[in-house]
Amino acid sequence: MSNETVFVKILDKEYQVACPREERQALVESAQLLDERMKAIRGTGAVIGLERIAVMAALNLSHELLQAKTVAASAGAGSSVNRTDLLRLNDKLDNTLNKLG
Repeated sequence: MSNETVFVKILDKEYQVACPREERQALVESAQLLDERMKAIRGTGAVIGLERIAVMAALNLSHELLQAKTVAASAGAGSSVNRTDLLRLNDKLDNTLNKLG
């Protein structure tokens, strides 16, 4: 598995992230989702500052992730693929938020 450098734009700021080639599309989509969420939070005017906006977006996405995990867990043994996908998504969110910090 070789890594490649991917440039993503979040709140009009460009970030350089290394990821495995086969994960590139998922990373780009994750960054787009984060960008949309952060812009929506910024647009409300209720939260000011990049760090606070990032934390609020992370809390919202983490909440959705936990809800999805609960649904997957209640689905039974057939949820192992979903659990793996959710854990990978959680890792990507953590990595992206660490880059912002």
